[in-house]
Amino acid sequence: MIILDNMYKRNLFVFMLFFVFIQLTAQQKLSPKATVSVITCGPGSELYTAFGHSAFRVYDPVLGIDKAYNYGTFNFNAPNFYLNFAKGKLIYQLSVTNFNRFLRIYQYENRWVKTQELAINTSEVQAIFNFLENNAKPQNKYYQYDFFYNNCSTKIEEIVKIILKEKVSFSNSHLTSNKTHRDLIADYTKNFKWSKFGIDLALGSVIDKKATKDEYKFLPDYIFKAFENATITSVNGKKQPLVKKTRLILSEKKIKAPYNLFSPFNTILLISLLILFISYRNYTHNTRTKFIDFILYFVTGIIGVVVLLLWFATSHTATYKNLNFLWAFAPNLIVAFILLKNRVPKWIIIYNKILLLLIASTLIIWILKIQVFNIAIIPFLVALIIRYSYLIKFRNRLSSSKK
Repeated sequence: MIILDNMYKRNLFVFMLFFVFIQLTAQQKLSPKATVSVITCGPGSELYTAFGHSAFRVYDPVLGIDKAYNYGTFNFNAPNFYLNFAKGKLIYQLSVTNFNRFLRIYQYENRWVKTQELAINTSEVQAIFNFLENNAKPQNKYYQYDFFYNNCSTKIEEIVKIILKEKVSFSNSHLTSNKTHRDLIADYTKNFKWSKFGIDLALGSVIDKKATKDEYKFLPDYIFKAFENATITSVNGKKQPLVKKTRLILSEKKIKAPYNLFSPFNTILLISLLILFISYRNYTHNTRTKFIDFILYFVTGIIGVVVLLLWFATSHTATYKNLNFLWAFAPNLIVAFILLKNRVPKWIIIYNKILLLLIASTLIIWILKIQVFNIAIIPFLVALIIRYSYLIKFRNRLSSSKK
């Protein structure tokens, strides 16, 4: 009984020590030398790193704290990850790691890293630290990600505004361009031509509106510039720069991007020339190459179905009103199998005339910049126009020969 009583007391003591430790950790008081910095990381060689990255750094040399708070992490092993990704229900999380460990990743990836130490007082440093520590708890760390409106970069300004309130001012007066979201994406995907082609197919006309100055800040570079030009009101009421000190922590080694002969434009141009050649041969011999018609209608139909699913069946904010469905007409998926038959149905004449009108609408929409399409589809649209026109003529010949 005495032994049990002693074990109980010892276990209770250990539990109390653990509880006190947790409480002290949760309410850890930083020293007056502690600082908060915004971390900006340069683009990498993979598409998911092409836009750069943003994070927070809390550094306290007295307490030996040097943490990076990263809102740009996600878990591949989360339940239904890929399904949620496709549906636009991306769940990201705030992760915390040692700053040197954070740097090693970017050093390995050959990406530059800069920090901007904020000109804030001890209580404000403590407030941001407390906010981040609380936000990093398991019950708080997850958030609904949105590429344009709620990502690792937008979180930076959002949190600073929450803590500093009206003391901080982001004027955005340094921005002089009037770019759309698609323009901004294009600036960072110059070396990812196939990825840019896919982006232009998947994202709708909603990203062709002029971005507001605040909407530029989904990109880390623009968050960096926003902080460089932001101000904070001091105790005496005077405005001063929000950034106290900017440091280049890591430099990148310049590597020339290799030329890709099989770019989307070159590849699609070759395919289009082949379609035109076959169409010319068919015209001169009054024949029809069925497999070409099947492939053309099947591919455009599949693209059309995917475009419509991204528009209507997901929560992605950037895939709405995607007018690629005009030239990539979803019903083509069914018509493709009908065109495998030797005999072309008579209604294909009216159907193809509708397809030609839809392509004409696509070009008008492009000229008016209601939606900007990828330049690589130009030769393909020409090939579609020629092929659709030939099928109309071919079916008319069949009708005439019967008479």
